[in-house]
Amino acid sequence: MSEQQAASQATREQMRYWASGVGIVATVLDGQAHGMTISSFTSLSLEPPRILVSLYMKTRTYELVQASQSFAVTLLSSEQQEISRKFAGQVADDGNRFDGIDWQPSLSGNPIISGGLAYFDCKVVESFVQGEQTVFVAEVLDAGAPEDKPESAKPLLYYFRDYRQMGD
Repeated sequence: MSEQQAASQATREQMRYWASGVGIVATVLDGQAHGMTISSFTSLSLEPPRILVSLYMKTRTYELVQASQSFAVTLLSSEQQEISRKFAGQVADDGNRFDGIDWQPSLSGNPIISGGLAYFDCKVVESFVQGEQTVFVAEVLDAGAPEDKPESAKPLLYYFRDYRQMGD
């Protein structure tokens, strides 16, 4: 095993200690909606409003985001674990992951998953390659949350290679 392979394996092993929220990044191109589960998401700037997502370049979602230069991110609630699994590969990359999923189009037409904690409708302003990933920096065009979201709603978390829920 090379030094780089050993470092990659060690990084993979240690990243399991990093708890993160779970979301769905989704886009529409030529009437075709597609998305994938992500945990590589962060707020980059509030003025101007910018977020960052990282997508594996060998996915259909990456191809559609690259072509459309637009996407929405839905932050999932603790009750949406099955949706996360579906978009994480339970339904193949060439399958219809939105089958049976309730969603509404954002102002840009991108899918926003119903029942999520919040959403961000975005336009790509910059992208760059890092290894097998492309990092997309996007301007937030619109953001919001369901009006009927209870104050007690909790995020879906991923920690130590499994889904978790936040305690009080």
